[in-house]
Amino acid sequence: MASIKKHGKKWRAQVEKNGRRASKVLNTKSEANEWAATKELEFASPIKYVSKRKRVADLFDRYASEVSTTKKGERWEVIRLNKLKRSWLANLLVGEISAKDISKWRDEQLKLISPASVNREMNLLSAVFQTAVKDWEWVESNPVRGITRPQSPKPRDRRISQSEIDLILDALGYQGKIETKKHQVAVMFLIAIETAMRLGEIHSLSESDINLPGRYVTLSDTKNNDARHVPLSMEAVRLFDLALPDLFTVSKASVSVLFRKSVAMAGIDNMTFHDSRHEAITRLARKLDVLDLARMIGHRDPKSLMIYYNATATEIAGRLG
Repeated sequence: MASIKKHGKKWRAQVEKNGRRASKVLNTKSEANEWAATKELEFASPIKYVSKRKRVADLFDRYASEVSTTKKGERWEVIRLNKLKRSWLANLLVGEISAKDISKWRDEQLKLISPASVNREMNLLSAVFQTAVKDWEWVESNPVRGITRPQSPKPRDRRISQSEIDLILDALGYQGKIETKKHQVAVMFLIAIETAMRLGEIHSLSESDINLPGRYVTLSDTKNNDARHVPLSMEAVRLFDLALPDLFTVSKASVSVLFRKSVAMAGIDNMTFHDSRHEAITRLARKLDVLDLARMIGHRDPKSLMIYYNATATEIAGRLG
């Protein structure tokens, strides 16, 4: 049934039919009538959306099999989707889920996990529903759009002192030679401090990626999928020369475990392997200009360097003279 009403100096047309609603403000009454008639015909035709018979769990399954499989982070995305499938959201019909439901779910999750984790799951939810809107025509709108996001905590600003580096190397039993998996972890940590490369980037390197005469390594497996050349300091060249030709045979998971154990053994609090990136970028910023630094570490936006640049006021003052 169409409704045409005066709206200031214009006309508002509203149409509701077969459970579907639409409204629009137009300049003249005749335009409003014409638009309403067109909408009534559209709503009278077989509905193209399948939301009346599909549940959100079905949406998660299709996204996991058709979209997640094309992504580098497939494993973690599927893990999050499986977690979402265990929530009450998954039992709702796709066409009935609303922003109110998303808000309720968000508030429940904030009691269980960190705001940053909730934001990551909301990003995934939004991506799933946006695909359902644009590519699959399962629903007409994305219920996550416009929902207030939890405020994420400030980025980590953990620096690593030279004394802490020495303590970790001692805990790993490293004395300048690679004879055990612990020693491999130690060298990977030192390379991270020198180059600001992520653990996954270092671990993915093969001998063919390393050009010691040219003093750079080629990264093809990066977080943002942009291949890049990473220049090497003389110390980084020495460390890679030490690791060649076998490089790193320890698994990435084992690196994380061994590093955490070495941090605990050294009596160091609140340190992760990724903190090496903060330390490395802060050190490199003293030697490189902003554009060179952004290119070296793989940041498309130089502004994002501020997340990792954590020089103290005392350090900056020391360079002022």
